[in-house]
Amino acid sequence: MTSKKTEKYHLILQGALKVFAENGYHRSQVSKIAKAAGVADGTIYLYFKRKEDILIHLFQEKLGELVNKFHESVAETNDACEALRMICTIHYTELENNPELAYVTQIEMRQSELELRKEIGITLKPYIELIENIVQQGIDNGQFRANLNVKLVRNLIFGSMDEVVTSWLLSGQKYSLRDQVDETLQFFIHGVSK
Repeated sequence: MTSKKTEKYHLILQGALKVFAENGYHRSQVSKIAKAAGVADGTIYLYFKRKEDILIHLFQEKLGELVNKFHESVAETNDACEALRMICTIHYTELENNPELAYVTQIEMRQSELELRKEIGITLKPYIELIENIVQQGIDNGQFRANLNVKLVRNLIFGSMDEVVTSWLLSGQKYSLRDQVDETLQFFIHGVSK
């Protein structure tokens, strides 16, 4: 894509994020997305076939950026506990800094059709695999118990962070999500340590 096309593509995704967060995915209209993005209604269809495609691309972009941040942060450490801290810190900080993204990822994803959730799941898979690799690393280097069910533990870790964010949103964001990192990490480490 040329830089002008890339710019419009990103404007559309940002507009969609805002509109989906305000109205919910199902109540959002393409015309509202276009208005929020500052483009003509028809321009949306030059980039996306339908509204579902916008949501899929939005998840691919935003979650892809997050996964890259996760990978970059843990690349420097061989300490599984520290890697989990970095993951948790980034997860909470990024979503606290972008409540619209938090709302769309936490609330709207769960209300989407099965096929849409499958597409989004593909985007989420590298994050889940990274958590699994960290757990396995912790087992291999002796930080975590050897008898852990790695796939179950990775799901519990991801699910716990996911639930903390959802609770934060439903509470009206009355507290700092970042301030929950230490207690979340203590919970994880206590559960997996020798």
